[in-house]
Amino acid sequence: MWRELAPIGREESTGGYRRYAWTAADADCRSWFREQAQARGLAHETDRNGNQWAWLGDPAAGDAVVTGSHLDSVPDGGAFDGPLGVVSAFAALDELRRRGAEFTRPLAIVNFGDEEGARFGLACVGSRLASGQLTREKAYALTDADGITLPRAMEAAGHDPGAIGPDPGRLARIGAFVELHVEQGRALDLSGDRIGIASAIWPHGRWRFDFRGEANHAGTTRLADRRDPMPAYAETVLAARREAGLAGAVATFGKVAVEPNGVNAIPSLVRGWLDSRAADRTTLDTVVAAIERAARDRARSDGVDLSVVRESFTPVVEFGHALRDELNRLLGGRVPVLGTGAGHDAGILSAAVPTAMLFVRNPTGVSHSPAEFAAEDDCVAGVLALADVLEGLACR
Repeated sequence: MWRELAPIGREESTGGYRRYAWTAADADCRSWFREQAQARGLAHETDRNGNQWAWLGDPAAGDAVVTGSHLDSVPDGGAFDGPLGVVSAFAALDELRRRGAEFTRPLAIVNFGDEEGARFGLACVGSRLASGQLTREKAYALTDADGITLPRAMEAAGHDPGAIGPDPGRLARIGAFVELHVEQGRALDLSGDRIGIASAIWPHGRWRFDFRGEANHAGTTRLADRRDPMPAYAETVLAARREAGLAGAVATFGKVAVEPNGVNAIPSLVRGWLDSRAADRTTLDTVVAAIERAARDRARSDGVDLSVVRESFTPVVEFGHALRDELNRLLGGRVPVLGTGAGHDAGILSAAVPTAMLFVRNPTGVSHSPAEFAAEDDCVAGVLALADVLEGLACR
């Protein structure tokens, strides 16, 4: 499975993946998922929001055990973030069948659409729509860098955007959702453990900073006469690093757009996107407020206009202790429990259904990069752990 999936959406020049929502690479990933489901005799369906499901047993019976993750990527992302959870889900089912396990609850494997938000700027679109955390109106307003709206992109890919929206009936079928994911950090590597269980997902959000100045000639405009938004943006990037470090949080400006984007032109607009995360809401609010304060102070001194828009926010997700503790019991009671600063579909769904997460060791801690890696032995350990969990939950 890994070898079949690996070439899809891979960019030869970087070695990373560009599997963006509702593109050709996304369609190929979806075909791969459908083929894996059909090869195992599972009933395949795509829901109104573009999420794919592969069912063993009757979905209408309810109280289903669901596992899976996503197949899309960040720009030039790694091979493991998302796909490891989907591949491991199919492999765990194969392992349970090898064991002769008898299912007493329906089982489903899911591929959630547009988890990374690389194309339209909002993470976990598929699960947010299904859970009602993203309205149809706001979804329709999402656009990519080329001005293509989400519904237009869905329609071009053969999916009816008129049907998107909350799907409470589908979520009501789910008794438990367990997502396996490569760890995005080094906690397991440092502790020497192959597998971990998530305790919570840090609150996190994305903010857009628009610095508006005045375009002018780079060679003839005196420094004193400039309304250059770039220094204010640069000061804000440094402030983000400083304030996050002081608070024990993280803050990143990882995306920037400049107009007119000419070497010999002073910019008229610098637009930067801030991603910030912290262990609790108070700390996160404090960090973002300090960053914005520094940005406004510098913008004011440079004669630059600034607007700040919060594009998304996800509060802290504390995974339910009952399911989390059950996972630990099923795995022998010796699995480390750790928090994470990365968002996941499991975090979005936690408000509607019992959810839990398993992490697989990442020896470098690198993620969202072509260098992302997990050793084969650790991946196998993840499959076996997921199989043990699914057997305990769905085969009682």
